[in-house]
Parts: sequence; structure tokens; C-alpha cells
Amino acid sequence: MEKEILTQAEVLEVLDLLEKTYPDASCELVHRTPFQLLAAVMLSAQTTDKRVNQVAEPLFARYPDAAAMSEADPEELRTILRPIGMYKTKTENLLKLSRMLMEEYDGVVPEDQKLLEKLPGIGRKSANVVMADAFGHQRIAVDTHVFRLANRIGLVSEKDVLRTEKALMKVLPEDRWTASHHMLIWHGRRLCMARSPECGQCPLTEICLKKGLKTKGEEKSS
Repeated sequence: MEKEILTQAEVLEVLDLLEKTYPDASCELVHRTPFQLLAAVMLSAQTTDKRVNQVAEPLFARYPDAAAMSEADPEELRTILRPIGMYKTKTENLLKLSRMLMEEYDGVVPEDQKLLEKLPGIGRKSANVVMADAFGHQRIAVDTHVFRLANRIGLVSEKDVLRTEKALMKVLPEDRWTASHHMLIWHGRRLCMARSPECGQCPLTEICLKKGLKTKGEEKSS
């Protein structure tokens, strides 16, 4: 019978191996303030951090805070955001988000999970990122990388993002939630890619359950 998930001891071993491999793992979105992180996270939907970072410099140089962003010219904002895709919707959400911050929170990003989730364009995952990286709370933000790797490695065995987040909160030590989130993302971007994972170079190769992966021989025969 195929093993579904790793033991608690193996889960901790995975974290230790990832920590040795990615000691500097952190948020890769360019930002200097909670507002800039909030905006960058919202803009990262359906695109890469790399693309968001390309527009972050001109965007935040022109509109560094909620006050400036709330009064931005929509056409100018669309021009800046055009390279990241879905720029029309993101322009609208960024303006609404900034105006809501000004009207309800004096331009300050609230340090509150539920209040963050009420902001335009901000869902549970995005709110988790802001709570973790802007305010230092332990959170597990489950994006596509975290969802794929957590279930592929065998940290958990779940079918959707929310169940994966809740399962990870049970098996991972709370004081390592945020670090685990970053390490899994870095691992997913650098070695454990969706279609062509570099298993031969992976520090987890002996412990990973490789769920959902086929060997080269299986791929040829399928």
C-alpha cells in the first residue's frame, strides 16, 4: 500500500534539509513598507514575482503609499501595470484598495487577517503573506508552489488549498510556519518544478514520497 504522508519525524527532517539548502529563503517581492507588500501581493495573482518586481520600481517611485496611490491617474497606472497581465482588473483593484485604506484606516494597512481579506483583490493567501512578512506573524500562505510541493513530498495529502493550509498547520511547528512557506516556494522555483523536477539534485530525494510523479520509464510507457 502506497504511503500517504510522512511521519512527524520525517516532516521535521524535510524542514531541516530545506533550511540547510535555502538558509536565506524569504519573500521575493520587492517592497519597503506593508502597503507596498500588500500591493505587490495583489499584483502577483496569475503572474510571477519576477514580473511584478519589474513594475514595482516605477510603480512605488511614483505612488509609494496609499495616499498617493488612491489619487493615481488610472491611465498612467494601467500603463505601468500593463507588463504583468490582467492589468485592467489589477489597476481597478489597486485604486479601490488604496481608497479603502485611506477612508477606513487612515492609509495604514491593518494588522488583522479578517480586515485584510476584506480589501479588494486580497484573499486568504495574500492576507497570510502580509501578516507574515509585513507584521511578523507565523502564517502558511499556500500558493501553487506550496500546494504542489506539500502534497508531492508527502507533508500532507489534501485535494485543495484550504485543506492543505489547515493540514500543514497541524504537522508543522508553528514557529516554523512562515519559514516553511518561503522554503517550499524557493524549492518549487529552483529544483522541484511542476513538470520537470530536478530530483537528482534534490536534497529530499531519499525522503520525498514523489506523489504524482512518474519515472522516465513510466512516462514512456504511458
